[in-house]
Amino acid sequence: MRPIDPLAGSPWSSPETVSGFVASPPNAVLLGVATAEFARRGGGRLLDIGCGAARNAAPLARIGWRVLGTDLSWPMLRAAAGRIAPAGEAIRLRLALAPMDQLPVATGSIDFVVAHGIWNLAPSSVTFRHAVAEAARVAAPGAALFVFTFSRHTLPPEAEPVPGERFVFTQFSGHAQCFLTEDELIAELETAGCDLEPGSSLAEYNRPAPGALARRTGPVIYEGLFRRRKEV
Repeated sequence: MRPIDPLAGSPWSSPETVSGFVASPPNAVLLGVATAEFARRGGGRLLDIGCGAARNAAPLARIGWRVLGTDLSWPMLRAAAGRIAPAGEAIRLRLALAPMDQLPVATGSIDFVVAHGIWNLAPSSVTFRHAVAEAARVAAPGAALFVFTFSRHTLPPEAEPVPGERFVFTQFSGHAQCFLTEDELIAELETAGCDLEPGSSLAEYNRPAPGALARRTGPVIYEGLFRRRKEV
């Protein structure tokens, strides 16, 4: 029996989108951070939320992490399974169909959480906060959390959010998505129990220079490493 695809008919399950993700290279910054964290810990479990076609999950498994990749698109997960080698990462990489805000993972069982281009797809602040809370729930005390998400600077200052929302907008794609400022993103993570890694800062990519002509070349991105707060 063929599994039901929750995203059937959406762009995320279209052959064009899936093939584009299959061809996308991994995030080099993420791989560098994950390599250093793996060496520091000597191993562990990693959760890639919204793993897509495993462009990051497969290389992370090659590093040595025991990876669980979750996604809500069945075609994406099928493509991800197709990139797993017969040995090595096939043993260390597992896949599961699951939404960002309902993770099929035991509390406190993950040593490294990856939220790469997934939380910005939340259609409301409620879903966003549930997703962040779920990531914090499954993270062990002291676990690393790598975040890659849309910046508010993607949109012009005059853009208005969805009524009743503070950081949910439709102007970028026609669909409700989350675009947070730096302060908002840090505050949301802190509320969930995750702090920006000491001595680090959020990187922001693709932000137009002051005075530059506005061009739609893609979203402005925040990227940074957080860490699950240790309980006192």
